[in-house]
Amino acid sequence: MTTTTPPLDARSQDLRRLVVRMLKGARRGHVGSAFSAIDVLRVLYDDVLRFDPKRPKWPDRDRCILSKGHGCLALYALLADKGYFPVSELDRVCAADGILGGHPDATKVPGVEASTGALGHGLSIGLGMALHLRIVKSSAKVFVVLGDGECNEGSVWEAAMCAGKHRMANLTAVVDYNKHQAYGSTREVQDLEPFTDKWRAFGFAVREVDGHNVGDLRTLFTSLPLDPDKPTAIIAHTVKGKGAAFAENNMKWHHKNKVTDQEVENLLAAIEAGGQSCVSGA
Repeated sequence: MTTTTPPLDARSQDLRRLVVRMLKGARRGHVGSAFSAIDVLRVLYDDVLRFDPKRPKWPDRDRCILSKGHGCLALYALLADKGYFPVSELDRVCAADGILGGHPDATKVPGVEASTGALGHGLSIGLGMALHLRIVKSSAKVFVVLGDGECNEGSVWEAAMCAGKHRMANLTAVVDYNKHQAYGSTREVQDLEPFTDKWRAFGFAVREVDGHNVGDLRTLFTSLPLDPDKPTAIIAHTVKGKGAAFAENNMKWHHKNKVTDQEVENLLAAIEAGGQSCVSGA
């Protein structure tokens, strides 16, 4: 798919700065995964999802599950921005007395719908929620954000098969297709292609989109479901580490330990430049 991603706008820059703020405090985190998914989450929370931060368990809320739980810094940024908890909590990621861990915990963090991190379970959880909402005749929708490497898990396709059978039009799977996972490219580790054909074969209506083009994402997400008799799968083509050129598709930034002050400065400088690297050898 050919993409025409515009430069990062002010909103996408600000959200990435919140991710860097968390990295500075925790000195570690899944940078690449957070930066690849954050524009998708931005559009969902800014323009699509129906929710009330003062009532996190409001029955008629839309549900959003981050199945790729290691990308939680992006989710935390949005939840803090929306008022689920104080922004100051972002400074205590992975702290012993904080609520924000290295993976999202639904028992501790308001707005987190499911505890994820063991990959491959989010779509099954989302399917169960969608079935419940249908039974109680709720108009609420369920969105599940998956990683592409996560789609190596058989449980993803078991859930997809069931969702297709039951024509779960209130369920949308969004795949953060950055084409990299922990130790290599998806093509090298376990090639997913032909990816869209797989989702169609399981009974989904499918669209591909540039996962960093906010306008295209907004247009697509606000026109769901794609088919009133099918669940939807959106394949969001993204760049791992999008927002800092030196971290893009760089496996050293999949999960970064012992983040230094200089690396924090380099990330902030790249974000300020609209996603381009402003340093050499970063």
